Amino acid sequence: MGLVDIANRFKIEKAVSAVPYGNGHINETYLVKTDGGADYILQKINNNVFKNPAEVMENISAVTEHLGKKIIANGGNPDRETLTLIKTDEGNNFLQFEGGYYRMYKFIANTVSYDIVEYPKQLYYAAKSFGKFQNMLADFPAQSLHETIVNFHNTKIRIENLKAAIKADSVGRLREVANEVDFALSREDQMGVVIDALEKGEIPTRVTHNDTKLNNVLFDDKTDEGVCVIDLDTVMPGSLLYDYGDALRFGGSSGAEDDPNLDNIWFKMNNYEYFTRGFLETLPSITKEEKELLPFSIRLMTYECGIRFLTDYLSGDTYFRIHREKHNLDRTRTQFKLISDMEKLSDEMNKFVSSLK
Repeated sequence: MGLVDIANRFKIEKAVSAVPYGNGHINETYLVKTDGGADYILQKINNNVFKNPAEVMENISAVTEHLGKKIIANGGNPDRETLTLIKTDEGNNFLQFEGGYYRMYKFIANTVSYDIVEYPKQLYYAAKSFGKFQNMLADFPAQSLHETIVNFHNTKIRIENLKAAIKADSVGRLREVANEVDFALSREDQMGVVIDALEKGEIPTRVTHNDTKLNNVLFDDKTDEGVCVIDLDTVMPGSLLYDYGDALRFGGSSGAEDDPNLDNIWFKMNNYEYFTRGFLETLPSITKEEKELLPFSIRLMTYECGIRFLTDYLSGDTYFRIHREKHNLDRTRTQFKLISDMEKLSDEMNKFVSSLK
């Protein structure tokens, strides 16, 4: 059975073509054309990454249904402002066929996505989309969602994984990363703040996106304003601080995540201010405690990513795909350089957040 045949197992007009679409690295994505003129997105879910596609789809279905109702109540267009799942002929949210798992969304026309920040106001528009996403889901029962990647942002466990890799030194690389290990372990005691606050109920457990890169927002192709947050595979319970912090781990950096020349890497306060302003403008449900932790959360997420790269380097590069020798070490060093910059800018970052209502 070909892709067009698979597409025709969903409740759409007759599909006439299905061609590869986009540049995603996890799922296989296709643009489906129909004889009625409507377009759709067909995706084959990567069940090597997502071991339980049914749980992933239960999460996506519940979240998008909630968002759709909120958008309608606010006079918006749910077919444009959130992902809309198409049911199979049997009324299911996904199709299981010959060991593969397929889903379909309505295609959101007249939009573009960006892999890199081309100008700071893009971050403002992206932040408004992520803030709106959080705010519309503020009353969603986050604990009802499946944890599709267990302990994904449990920093304490990430630190224990690093310590285990240090102790094992399985490929003999420990000696060359002594400075990086010292950098990571000297900050260990600071990094349990968000986990502890969640466990104590000092900050709310919310629905988190967990992959808040710029290219997971669709922008209007004329106004460049954010239209829709996409790629909901990793929605699960957590803290909005994870989403905010990870967005600026990426969006606040002056250079590529794997640039071997650290002179090219610094934290861009201008980008930070644009994103933070947009995020808070659309998130009135944020609590005082969450707001105070916003600047720190960027360091936290950058630290977490950095120690994951370092752990993988010490373990022989078994998790992250590499394209050259010491690739994961270069990634580690860019993250740690950003943290050093943020530490110097901490007072300025806190002052800016305090100035915003």
